[in-house]
Amino acid sequence: MPNLRLALSQIDPWVGDIARNSDEVVRWTKQAVEAGAQLVAFPEMALTGYPVEDLALRRSFVEASRGALVELAGRLDADGLGGVPVVVGYLGRSEHASPRFGRPAGSPQNCAAVLHRGEVVTRFAKHHLPNYGVFDEYRWFVPGDQLPVLRLHGVDVALAICEDIWQDGGRVTAAREAEAGLLLVINGSPYERNKDDQRLELVRRRAAEAGCPLAYVNMVGGQDELVFDGDSIVVGADGEVLARSPQFEEHLLVLDLDLPAAGSDHTDGLLLSDGLHLVRTDLGGEPQAAPASAAAAEVAPRLSDEAEIWAALVAGTRAYVAKNGFRSVLIGLSGGIDSALVAAIAVDAIGAENVYCVSMPSRYSSQHSRDDAAELARRTGLHFRTVSIAPMFDAYMGATELTGLAEENLQSRLRGTLLMAISNQEGHIVLAPGNKSELAVGYSTLYGDSVGAFGPIKDVYKSLIFRLAHWRNEEAQRRGEVAPIPENTISKPPSAELRPDQKDSDSLPDYDLLDSVLARYIEGDEGRDAIVAAGFDPAVVDRVVRLVDTAEYKRRQYPPGPKISVKNFGRDRRLPITNRWRRG
Repeated sequence: MPNLRLALSQIDPWVGDIARNSDEVVRWTKQAVEAGAQLVAFPEMALTGYPVEDLALRRSFVEASRGALVELAGRLDADGLGGVPVVVGYLGRSEHASPRFGRPAGSPQNCAAVLHRGEVVTRFAKHHLPNYGVFDEYRWFVPGDQLPVLRLHGVDVALAICEDIWQDGGRVTAAREAEAGLLLVINGSPYERNKDDQRLELVRRRAAEAGCPLAYVNMVGGQDELVFDGDSIVVGADGEVLARSPQFEEHLLVLDLDLPAAGSDHTDGLLLSDGLHLVRTDLGGEPQAAPASAAAAEVAPRLSDEAEIWAALVAGTRAYVAKNGFRSVLIGLSGGIDSALVAAIAVDAIGAENVYCVSMPSRYSSQHSRDDAAELARRTGLHFRTVSIAPMFDAYMGATELTGLAEENLQSRLRGTLLMAISNQEGHIVLAPGNKSELAVGYSTLYGDSVGAFGPIKDVYKSLIFRLAHWRNEEAQRRGEVAPIPENTISKPPSAELRPDQKDSDSLPDYDLLDSVLARYIEGDEGRDAIVAAGFDPAVVDRVVRLVDTAEYKRRQYPPGPKISVKNFGRDRRLPITNRWRRG
């Protein structure tokens, strides 16, 4: 059987920074060629970053992407890398009108191309466009109708883009009909919990359906709410994992594959499954025997559930800060579990020297909370200061009569104002500490604890907050480091400390119970009656559903944060703010 040395470049493209992304393609291609690769692949829309959203509707951006693709082909060749084919995703446009979709010629497409010897030798567009969850690709793109097949060193390699293998049929079935020896898929697949297991099951199933090995390269990094975890995989036709990249880090996966010899004589333009037309590109090269020193087939170990979630939160926070041009962050550190976890995430993401925290006690702030905040700062080495809001609070209270909730929320809003003032003065980006449980039921103060540009734990339920805090401390101890989060912060009852002896349990159900109902209502889209039928107290369910529904306006004004669940507040869950439906 012919042998092909394949390189999957698991990189972190930046949306809109075409020049930087082109540089990265050259840099990683050079590494792949030095490793002896005969075919190099990059992720979906690696040239523009992904997702580009409504940038796809700007003709100037589409043309910049297309022009950069041609320039990149010439640059690779000029740098002595042109002899190795490179598969790279980019933003393109259709050559023909798409009457079925009501779109004219020149409409944007999610494309990929093969660059070889200074030329763009073939181009093709994504066939299946996702339009669920965080995806809205029918808004921007028209689908492609080709199955590109490269003949290289005696092997036929079929090409596909991400959603092309998440849907039945299409390019997977067409690859089998074309008798491809390898199905190569480039991806921009966002992270969510347990998706690595779903991907593995998917690529195994699709490899069996295609009747050949399948290579799946994915991007890493973060883009607004989305986090990309890499997890590039190569499986055999029998489903055996041949190689797998680590999660959440850039990585070049190089391996030797013994593949079936190309023997198909199907002609160009042959109509295959799902209306796809076969497009062949012969890149030449004699069939190669397996090298004496084969590239080691690396299978990176999987992360635990907590480690995987932590890595996603860190990666999302790091990307948001860096890609928006900031170097430092500012956090209101209360001594509670939420702000403590956000601070620990920030330290891991950008380093303690770039994390600035402020304790802002009021007359109701306990001494142990003040001490816990200072202790976390000591353990991690972040910058820490204390600014009391008591004089500001007294000034407001002397000017107007406020009681109850208005008095409580005033304290939170004073803290928010102070944080934003320091941010303006010193140039830090403010991180908001709200968690998913509190955001779900509106247990947050607009323009108070909700201020900030990014919410690292926005998609993390409170019960998971405690698990992550325990895990992070245990991980530190395993490494021989100081545990970052004081034990008292984890063990004490959660409280906003806006009135004497206040506890979250005064206003909310126990978090384990609350989170169980929320998971069914939010992620599961179950109605009130279905949740009650599952055994939950009707009074609790009615209360939780009412709180969630009436807090939609608050969530719309909360900053973005990294998505880790199957359905986050933001891109995933889109409900009307003004809504009279009250039956769940």
